[in-house]
Amino acid sequence: MNKELVAKGLLSLSLATLLGGCASTAPSNPSDPWEKPNRAFYNFNDSLDRNFFTPVAKGYVWATPKPVRAGVTNAFENVNYLNVMANDLLQGKVSDFASDSGRFVVNSTVGLGGLFDPATKLGMPAHDEDLGQTLGKWGVGEGRYLVLPLMGPNSLRDLPNVASAMALNPLTYLNAVVTVPLGVINTINMRANLLEETNIRDQAALDPYTFVREAYRQQREFKIYDGNPPSESIDDYLDEPEATAAPAAATDESSVLKVY
Repeated sequence: MNKELVAKGLLSLSLATLLGGCASTAPSNPSDPWEKPNRAFYNFNDSLDRNFFTPVAKGYVWATPKPVRAGVTNAFENVNYLNVMANDLLQGKVSDFASDSGRFVVNSTVGLGGLFDPATKLGMPAHDEDLGQTLGKWGVGEGRYLVLPLMGPNSLRDLPNVASAMALNPLTYLNAVVTVPLGVINTINMRANLLEETNIRDQAALDPYTFVREAYRQQREFKIYDGNPPSESIDDYLDEPEATAAPAAATDESSVLKVY
């Protein structure tokens, strides 16, 4: 799926409920017993984002043509694709694994290291799987919500994916002289891709922390069920104390993870 379109859908679907919520901070959420330190890390991330990453990202957008930014995005998604393929197998999605293996080979060769995406035109669409989704598929509970410094929203169930994604990324094993500059480029490029989404959040959310948390949780549920979460899982969100401040529905965008 197109990640930018999905992120826009997630944020747009959240607007109506958020605008109907109260302006004050809602009662503590059972899924977020670490809310106090989480908010502190959220505020740290948000301050760093507003004062450094957003200005740099805007400058990057101004200086870099859109086709170049698209190529950079494609290349970094391709280099991370081994993690998707591994979790295809762990979830028993054999046909997706076959398609994703072909996609990785085609884009890594014909697509010049992933700069271009000929695989999609050849009928091999991108998938988005990770270890957190795999654990959720096999019945592991969400666990506590947490906000990581510099990384943003996460949960105890999703946290192991940080290590697995790093282990399966070929760039991890290159010299720091290569990986550090590439990491900086990737971070700036990702932030540039999210400028519009964070504008929506800032305009709509009476409590941005709650907005991001509930969007993240619903999005993860959506992904675990491949876009078809059981109706009772949505009811669980609506029944929680912060229902008036939570998004009413979720779609498939991982981009919101990086929206501090």
